[in-house]
Amino acid sequence: MELPTPQDIRERRTELGLTQSELADRAGVSQPLIARIEGGDVDPRLSTLRHIVDALEESEGDIVRAGDLMHENVVSVGPDDSVSRAVSKMQEEGFSQMPVIEDGVPVGSISFEDLMSVGEDARDQPVSEFMGESFPTKSRNATLDELSTDLGHNKAVVVTERGSTVGIITEADIAARLS
Repeated sequence: MELPTPQDIRERRTELGLTQSELADRAGVSQPLIARIEGGDVDPRLSTLRHIVDALEESEGDIVRAGDLMHENVVSVGPDDSVSRAVSKMQEEGFSQMPVIEDGVPVGSISFEDLMSVGEDARDQPVSEFMGESFPTKSRNATLDELSTDLGHNKAVVVTERGSTVGIITEADIAARLS
């Protein structure tokens, strides 16, 4: 078993978004002790170190990540698909928007809003003529805070792994999780 260094504790605490006071409360120790341990000024007792590590591990479990929220079945269209196909898919699935994906990579998005001004003669035109920017992409490890920031400005977030689409998250997914 390898014991964490003061730097390991500080890095893990900041990754989890915890203040020294919050970690101290969770570990049942004082904030000045956390500061001294992180600063390398004091060697804690093994039992104190165990309380701190347990508190960090417990905090890790409290974090909601993109992988916890995403839908792995991503309904999408390709840039060469027809507008009528995109409309049909959105109606079938009950979606007002969807990503445009080419070879697993998000290249744009299409929504009913994008298609509102499209006339009947455009039904056979490719989606690429009317699509908007791609939804932002995040990794499976992105936190709820990161997702919320992107969803404040976008209708969805595409979850990617090594550049390829593996999931999608919408505001409704976050609302469902919070309720």
